[in-house]
Amino acid sequence: MILIIDFGSQTTKLIGRRLGDMGADVSYSEPEDAFPAIAKERPDGIILSGGPSFVNLNGSPNVEKKIFSFGVPILGVCYGMQLTGLLLGGTVKPGKTKEYGPATFRLMRPSRLFGSISTNPFRVWMSHGDQVFEVPPGFVVTGGTDGLPVAAMENEKKQIYCLQFHPEIEHTQYGNLILKNFVEHICRVKLKKRALAVPSVIKETANAIGGKTALIAVSGGVDSTVAAALAARAIGHRLIPVYISSGLMRPGTGDAVERFFTAHFRIRPVIIHAETQFLQALRGLTDPEEKRKAIGALYIRLFEAEARRHPDVRVLIQGTIFSDVIESRGSKNADKIKSHHNVGGLPPTMNLRLVEPLRNLYKDEVRSLGKKLGLPDSVIQKQVFPGPGFAIRIIGEVTEGRLIQEKQADQIVMEEMEKSGWRRKVYMSFPVMTGARSTAVKGDGRFFGEVAAIRIIESHDVMTTTWSRLPYSLLQAMSSRIINEVPGISRVVYDITTKPPATMEWE
Repeated sequence: MILIIDFGSQTTKLIGRRLGDMGADVSYSEPEDAFPAIAKERPDGIILSGGPSFVNLNGSPNVEKKIFSFGVPILGVCYGMQLTGLLLGGTVKPGKTKEYGPATFRLMRPSRLFGSISTNPFRVWMSHGDQVFEVPPGFVVTGGTDGLPVAAMENEKKQIYCLQFHPEIEHTQYGNLILKNFVEHICRVKLKKRALAVPSVIKETANAIGGKTALIAVSGGVDSTVAAALAARAIGHRLIPVYISSGLMRPGTGDAVERFFTAHFRIRPVIIHAETQFLQALRGLTDPEEKRKAIGALYIRLFEAEARRHPDVRVLIQGTIFSDVIESRGSKNADKIKSHHNVGGLPPTMNLRLVEPLRNLYKDEVRSLGKKLGLPDSVIQKQVFPGPGFAIRIIGEVTEGRLIQEKQADQIVMEEMEKSGWRRKVYMSFPVMTGARSTAVKGDGRFFGEVAAIRIIESHDVMTTTWSRLPYSLLQAMSSRIINEVPGISRVVYDITTKPPATMEWE
């Protein structure tokens, strides 16, 4: 068993996911509970996770130095490396430059942690501001990047290994191999792969719902449809799918939801038209957090109103997944990145009990589960669309006019992606009404209008993304059509920012 001490990284649970996929048992602990957890669990290895804090600041999460004297192999990742360096006598301070996103790592000496890696240098994923400048006594530097001389260090005698980059992130080349080397060859854990058992997930969902009728929030997206498939297997016709037509989703979504649920589940969903109410709720709001919370609160009020029409309904099922939770501050030491409308955007009091069968799964796990449940590829491989819809793709206030602009531009992007064959090759593709304005020349006259941005990204588990390298001809086609067909647009730009540092959506 591997004990992961959680210092608040957005990807702490992703470490556990990688180890679980390999067949290792994993447990988690907050830093202040580390020693009771070690005494109880008797782990074969310990991983100190990353986190958003700075190790030199008072009040930053910490562990006692004696954790390194137990004789248990330790792997420090990002903040975990910096904390190790500080506690054992090294020097840690802010770097002259910060690293967010891809970097090239060069292995400087042989190490059991990097065994079987076939290329040097290789790509890694960084997200840090502090760095180790001087390693502690007894440690050697095992690798670095162009901007970071100490990107990996170790004390092999004491079995302490540290990485400034994140091996758990899918864009780190050899990341899984590095984790496997630590668990299998250093901690000597015998790995046995396990598969997600669909019957047990269905049973857990049925137990969580209980014997009553339940509403399920459906949006036409991957997560809510997979959650609905689970719930339908669990409670059959005691399930009432509800689609709220907010006016913030892609045109035709409600009709598609109705056709799909009627054909595949033989349950006709309830369709609630609330387009005017959502625009009213968003009126005057420009802050992204306020917009998300307004949307989340209105959704809940509408579901509660629908529940009152069914006397035995006490439960609302949502397709919340783990990335929604962690970005909404899913652990004690994590930062809140954004209040997802179905997590941090929920009102403080609710009349319905939430059941979220996918809450601990990442997006690629949800897709895999959907496939096992027999859902068609047209559903489980569908491009992601956010719950708050177009509202968070319009920077600033959402007005009827700007919403029309966003929908027109979105239709152009999706049409061109489909026509070119790229739509199914990427994770998401969408335009953003940026709120910025620039000068253009239209018809030999001056025009001062809004700048639209296009964001097209690739990802599997949502925790990291990279921008898609589209053909210039495709980008040109989208740009020309948006400028010519969408009123008020003066310029189109292409977003080439990875996650981190950016999030997938602009708001």
